[in-house]
Amino acid sequence: MRVLVVKLSSLGDVIQTLPVLADLHQHCPGATVDWAVEEAFAPLLSEVQGITRVLAIGERRWRRRPFSADVRAEKRAAAQRLREAAYDAVIDFQGLIKSALVARRARLTAAGHRYTYANRSELCGYEWPVRFMVDRPIAMERRVHAIRRYRLLAARALGYAIDGEPDRVDWRFAAPAPGHDVMFAHGTTRVDNEWPEAAWIALGRRLVAEGARIVLPQSGAAEAARVARISAAVGAGVEVLPPMRLDALARRMAACQGVIGVDSGVSHLAVALDLRHVQIFSQPRVWRAGPVGRAWQLPVGGDAVPNVDEVFAAWQRVCAARPTSLAR
Repeated sequence: MRVLVVKLSSLGDVIQTLPVLADLHQHCPGATVDWAVEEAFAPLLSEVQGITRVLAIGERRWRRRPFSADVRAEKRAAAQRLREAAYDAVIDFQGLIKSALVARRARLTAAGHRYTYANRSELCGYEWPVRFMVDRPIAMERRVHAIRRYRLLAARALGYAIDGEPDRVDWRFAAPAPGHDVMFAHGTTRVDNEWPEAAWIALGRRLVAEGARIVLPQSGAAEAARVARISAAVGAGVEVLPPMRLDALARRMAACQGVIGVDSGVSHLAVALDLRHVQIFSQPRVWRAGPVGRAWQLPVGGDAVPNVDEVFAAWQRVCAARPTSLAR
């Protein structure tokens, strides 16, 4: 069986779709799984076991110059790659018109089908015309965690049942022994997901006083400015990372003892790497996007923005749940 996963964006949603791979390979032994994704996320998926081909789609970049000759050529090349193999199942996990169009360009075997959601789920992106753009729309629960929604779509499309919490994601690189570094996944594209800068500074000072080193990633001018202010305020015991691709960030994150972060793609990456993780929610989305199934991965906040004491207490709980000596 050959399956094409269509999940283009965003980073957090792509990462939360990864547990589908373990289900597919468990229930469909010998399956070949390809994945169509936005080009910025392709290097990260290339580091994931269980994906045979990563098909990079430049949709976000193409929208800026839709009629240029080079963009038209890139679109033709992408369409050709989608038709190089014939698929027994093409599953659109995004449920948007842009992803459904990608799914429709893929070539099917004589018995193959295209699948996506037949209806909207709460707090999940969905555009109703997509149910008419595939031949097998799948009914979905109205209120469901994002990871379970993705796993159920694949299970119902391919005729197997899921049981229990998602398995861990397998990576092509070996996870090093964790040190004393704690990464702050402070960046988010949503202002309502942010945690106050003063809180990051206070938390950083508390962790450094206990012997940790704070690692600060950055992407873009706004995050660079925030990182500079946090680093200056916390003082010694901070490592500021240069801007880096997601695959390099994943390798650096894997060397940390854990991550504290807001509800963001980088924060979800910590979950996929099976690290100790505290995920900060500033709005009531824990039921839909929070970490599940691991005592060393905890959400905090949701109904209200958590304070520093609450986040620090959650960090202490995840460290106790997974001692440093316990191998990942």
